[in-house]
Amino acid sequence: MTLKEVYQEGKKTLTEAELESPAFDAISLFHKVFGMDRQALAIHGAADAGEVRQERYRALIRERAAGRPLQYILGSWPFMDLELEVGEGVLIPREETELLVYTGARRLAQAFPGMAGGKGLRAADLCAGTGAVALGLAGLLPQASVAALELEEEAFVYLQRNCRRMGRRVQPLRCDICRPSTAEQFGGLHGILSNPPYIRSAELPVLQREVRREPQSALDGGTDGLHFYRCIAALWVPRLVRGGVCAVETGEDQGRAVAALFEQSGLREVRVEKDFNGLDRVVSGIR
Repeated sequence: MTLKEVYQEGKKTLTEAELESPAFDAISLFHKVFGMDRQALAIHGAADAGEVRQERYRALIRERAAGRPLQYILGSWPFMDLELEVGEGVLIPREETELLVYTGARRLAQAFPGMAGGKGLRAADLCAGTGAVALGLAGLLPQASVAALELEEEAFVYLQRNCRRMGRRVQPLRCDICRPSTAEQFGGLHGILSNPPYIRSAELPVLQREVRREPQSALDGGTDGLHFYRCIAALWVPRLVRGGVCAVETGEDQGRAVAALFEQSGLREVRVEKDFNGLDRVVSGIR
């Protein structure tokens, strides 16, 4: 078969599996196996695909058609200027979460104008997962010191790998952010950022098939989805210096509830930011 025929076969399989973006998924897997993007395929599509790589491609297509997330099959996924390792056991970085990083960095720069580039600034990323938020923040504020806290063993492996690969000023730490003894180890923080689990427990069984393949521990925010925000408000906001910034990602219908929790914890200038879909996505405030 030619390269074009193999690609078209893969796209057809994914279309029949009723995936949301069969063409994108098919070309992404094609690039992984054959090293060609859509433009290269258009130029070289008549070339022979080769039996070994054909079968490798078909195997990946079958995995995707069965519902395994594309990101896990590829083994990495972009976030801001990063290419992060991902796989079973860790939450897949989402584009919406970039708003959290940019919001946190902007508010930190406004709150501490004398700390150009984050010089002398200390921040923590709670529920760090792949390290996307911590590493993204460290890229925007390269002189800041960022701690990335993650409890789950499998996710922590990816966090460590990504921190090593990126070489930024991020220290991965395995700990439970909802234990008072964990928060007590930190003081004098200028910034706290978090994309915690925020899906209501009852909603987990009806999530999209691909999302259900991600670790439940990274999704389950308790009965009302607010469990981790309460932990952050009660245990972590007090660890901020005066003028310190706390910023979190939320579900689309949770912005006001989280803002109220933050105001009750003593944060001021609490704001709710909308994402590119016009949905409440990030809540931030200043101590």
